[in-house]
Amino acid sequence: MNTPCLLAIDQGTTSTRALIFDTNSRLISGSQQELTQYFPQDGWVEHDGEQIWQTVVDTVRQALAGLTPDQRVAGIGITNQRETTLLWHRDTGKLLAPAIVWQDRRTSARCQQLVADGFDRLIQQKTGLLIDPYFSATKLAWLLDQVPGARQQAEQGQLCFGTIDTFLLWRLTAGRMHATDATNASRTALFNIHQQCWDEELLSLFDIPPSLLPVVQDSASHFGDIDPQWFGQSLPVLAMAGDQQAALVGQGCLAPGMVKSTYGTGCFLMQNTGSRPVQSQHRLLTTVAYRLQGRVTYALEGSIFVAGAAMQWLRDGLRLIEHASDSEMLARQTPDTGGVYLVPAFTGLGAPYWEPDARGAILGLTRDTGIKEIVTAGLQAVCYQTRDLLEAMYQDGADVPVRLRVDGGMAVNGWLMQFLADMLDVTVERPQTIETTALGISYLAGLQAGIYADLSDIGKQWHLSQEFTVKMPADTRQRLYTGWLDAIHRVKSGKLPHDHTA
Repeated sequence: MNTPCLLAIDQGTTSTRALIFDTNSRLISGSQQELTQYFPQDGWVEHDGEQIWQTVVDTVRQALAGLTPDQRVAGIGITNQRETTLLWHRDTGKLLAPAIVWQDRRTSARCQQLVADGFDRLIQQKTGLLIDPYFSATKLAWLLDQVPGARQQAEQGQLCFGTIDTFLLWRLTAGRMHATDATNASRTALFNIHQQCWDEELLSLFDIPPSLLPVVQDSASHFGDIDPQWFGQSLPVLAMAGDQQAALVGQGCLAPGMVKSTYGTGCFLMQNTGSRPVQSQHRLLTTVAYRLQGRVTYALEGSIFVAGAAMQWLRDGLRLIEHASDSEMLARQTPDTGGVYLVPAFTGLGAPYWEPDARGAILGLTRDTGIKEIVTAGLQAVCYQTRDLLEAMYQDGADVPVRLRVDGGMAVNGWLMQFLADMLDVTVERPQTIETTALGISYLAGLQAGIYADLSDIGKQWHLSQEFTVKMPADTRQRLYTGWLDAIHRVKSGKLPHDHTA
């Protein structure tokens, strides 16, 4: 018997995972390794690209070792932290500098100048994005300008640029494939999402030599074959997609109007808008959800930079908890935070505020405030920020969801999911498999391999584990959220609080 299965490489911000699923979405083998983040200066966030590469090789080897002799990998999908930017030598594969992570804010001044020069409308119209250090374009320009010799080598065609997916593909295929997919390309601020090509005007604006750029393919397509030196066999790479887009597929949000929210290091709310790119008037992002057989499906997205990262900070920075999972127990013991709000703007505020220079704060502290209240406020902040995104979507005319599908590591926290339902006034659905990012990219690889017939076939794979219905009175919901908006105003304006509203 020769049973096909699908291998997902899920390279995230804080860890790398290799997970193997059977054709019924069951996890049959997997491996995970944590990743080190570096913070060399205020607002800077870096990764060691070589460590990323090594964790991929190690986890894939460990996952493959878990297969039985009658199981074979029919295809591999790569999903990745988006926007994170790398630059390497085309001939040697040697990286020129540490990877600049999506959270990094070092190009804030450049972005502010671009806005002052009036380029924000142009960039939004072409890319669906806002001008912000979040995206790859200014990161790449910074590397070309700051790494000695980089610009000259780039202009001579000696260098390759890539987001994580592109870098991993390049290494896995021993330099034979320099490619990305439309979802990752759409996060660079260099890709025209309407014409589906690298935009010459934007390349000129950011002074990016076109020779640096990868070929852009459909999200499910043949991206080349892995060189046998890595895993002892040649395996086809059949799908690539950014992590949030992969999660959208993994959640079965394949029809216009369906919404998912992923709670990992950050939080990402994404609504499928079908073939129509909705240009936000409220500082959300228009992005490519997936591109299949040349046809583009778009999404409206709100990005929050800090979600699970706030729990990591409470654990590792303040040492208020021993394990991130302790937060649920403490929240259940805390009926009221006493007006305490934690605004986790450690690397600025994301959507819908886009304040790169904002910094975090804990507001409303009194002598009665303790660990339980601060930790609970950290969890609540995730839900308040999600409501910020949903309110912006409503104002953009997006369909009002009756149900929200959730995933990511924080989705296992039942208290958090209940507070989320209460704060959003919608039913929250948690699937049987919360590894939806890896599952989604395995679905796309399976689509390319012919294991799944079409998207509707993939949609049938989704199964509900638990739903959380609204229990909070409307006046309580509004009072708490009004207090959050006041806290956000104080962080943005730099004012210190003198009262509390919840």
